[in-house]
Amino acid sequence: MKTLLPGATLGVMGGGQLGRMFVHAAQRMGYFTAVLDPDEASPAGLVSHHHVRSDYLDEGGLAQLASLSDAITTEFENVPAGALARLAADVPVAPGAEAVAIAQDRAAEKAHFTRCRVPCAPHAVITSEAQLAAVGDELLPGILKTSRLGYDGKGQVRVADRAELRAAWDSLKRADCVLEKLLPLAFECSVVVARGRDGAMVNLPVQRNLHRAGILAVSEVREGCVPAAQAQRAIEATKAIAQGLDYVGVLCVEFFGLADGSLVVNEMAPRPHNSGHWSIEGADVSQFELQVRTLAGLPLTQPRQHSPAVMLNLLGDLWFHEGRERTPDWAGVLALPGTHLHLYGKASARPGRKMGHLTVTGADAAAVRATALQAARLLGIEPF
Repeated sequence: MKTLLPGATLGVMGGGQLGRMFVHAAQRMGYFTAVLDPDEASPAGLVSHHHVRSDYLDEGGLAQLASLSDAITTEFENVPAGALARLAADVPVAPGAEAVAIAQDRAAEKAHFTRCRVPCAPHAVITSEAQLAAVGDELLPGILKTSRLGYDGKGQVRVADRAELRAAWDSLKRADCVLEKLLPLAFECSVVVARGRDGAMVNLPVQRNLHRAGILAVSEVREGCVPAAQAQRAIEATKAIAQGLDYVGVLCVEFFGLADGSLVVNEMAPRPHNSGHWSIEGADVSQFELQVRTLAGLPLTQPRQHSPAVMLNLLGDLWFHEGRERTPDWAGVLALPGTHLHLYGKASARPGRKMGHLTVTGADAAAVRATALQAARLLGIEPF
């Protein structure tokens, strides 16, 4: 593939907020953009040069996106891998269909982690009555997760014993599942890497994450936010996972830091990630610019974090108080030093829906955290 210089058109499958931020980064660098998404009001479609309104498997829509684009990426992991394979017959696609297909299936994902010699939680694949019966006692208590289409805590049930395990599998309609042993967590973290077609790889600093109800709530990125030895292991493991996929694009891998000092991998996302949004203001190269560079075949330079950062996820719950709809106190938040508000252009708020994020940056990590806590109070976000 030849290098695509500014003036080329970069396509993206999916019109959500990740696509919107990719489009903004591409346009800032001088590229034209095309988005395929069936929603006429999709956040990325509203700001792109071209918006193909079709289903992800519609032949006509795929052909139109391919004709408009010089290269194509994806903004969410559940885009049909077959659609990416179909597009790849006409234009360069990154990441490739095979890598996305592995990320779409927890069992295949864990098998890949094992091949890459990256430790993951003890687990068992459950696709039949026989496999359910064969689950070892050492895996309980655990978390039963559907192998496919689970995200933000969806398709997951905690189980304490065999009776709860069977009931949970029935409640998930006996879908293919993975049972993971519950582990004593000390913290959660993630690493974003970018890998080019030439094998060059760079990474963002390790991000310490807090989830609530299965949805990312807070990411902190500062020196010492994750113990140095575990941070280095997380970076090395993420690069090994990307290398093993022969991956091209931006990849995020999430990890659990355990109380005994060890580190296990949780899951991967073949795209930019919520935990990396801080990089727009906190680093000299954001995860979205890295996505543009990998897709266009431009050189990759190691991102440099120039400010400690805290990112707060803004869910639709913030638009409601005591049963009434309200407008969050944006003026109060933006009066605080170092605050950067991103709203995604979604027409309506609802509980659990990702409406935007707020990043706080500054010269001093303690001051940044204090400001983020003050912003959280103004917005009605639980302290962290």
